Parts: sequence; structure tokens; C-alpha cells
Amino acid sequence: MRGDRVEIVIDAGGEAKTYEVTATRAGRRVDVRTGRGVVEVSELTRGGTAVRTARFMASRVLALVEHPAA
Repeated sequence: MRGDRVEIVIDAGGEAKTYEVTATRAGRRVDVRTGRGVVEVSELTRGGTAVRTARFMASRVLALVEHPAA
């Protein structure tokens, strides 16, 4: 749903960096997958095609916060 966003906080060697993936258009959604030491956050279309994907090592992820649209 447009407005959904996921905020990812990463340990970047002594400092924390924040990344954000947002559903930018109507009908798109944000999907979070974890597996084999990797966290993958993708913006998907209605058909399930990935528009934008961010991958992070699970050992570096400090926080993963999902913000649903109002």
C-alpha cells in the first residue's frame, strides 16, 4: 500500500546508518525476507515484481522497523 515504509538501522563500523524503503505508488507494497544471513527488503508491484531491493547482512542489522500507511 502506498505510504508503507520499512526503516533499517545498520552497524557501519562504529556508527549507525539508517536506510528506508518506501512504497512510492498506489498498489505497491514493501516485503521483508530473511534467510541465510541476509535481510532483503523489496518494494513490490501488485504482480509481485521487485521495483527496488535492498540487501543487508543480518549480523549488521541493529533494528528493522515497519511503518504501515495511515
